[in-house]
Amino acid sequence: MAIDMNIQELLVIGDSDLLIYQVRKEWATKNSKILPYLHHVQELRKRFTKTEFQHVPKVQNEFIDALATLSSMIQHPDQNFIDPIPVKIYDQPTYYTHVEEEADGKPWFHDIKEYLTRGEYPELANPTQKRTLRRLSNN
Repeated sequence: MAIDMNIQELLVIGDSDLLIYQVRKEWATKNSKILPYLHHVQELRKRFTKTEFQHVPKVQNEFIDALATLSSMIQHPDQNFIDPIPVKIYDQPTYYTHVEEEADGKPWFHDIKEYLTRGEYPELANPTQKRTLRRLSNN
């Protein structure tokens, strides 16, 4: 696709250190199954004025994997064009807390709501639970 679009400079980012380092000729391959692909990539490189291959560890590649999954779900009428996906980067991390459903079937905030509307604590609340409920209701 890059050749069809007449791209001159190409940056290839991959999470397979084996393949990236082989293409960069930093490692040699002994696997005869990979050699034809490696030779094909070397031939394709000649069609560009500049090619660069960068290795990204799999741990740092989660965002790219998510974008690849997302792009595979998008159907666009013009296959050579992909709509840009805006990505916001925030200065502070977000936190996720999993709250399981209460055994009584009421939502997790039921006691807080009751305290705010009626000023009443749950029937069997101990002093620590009452203090926690007051603290949570202030927020």
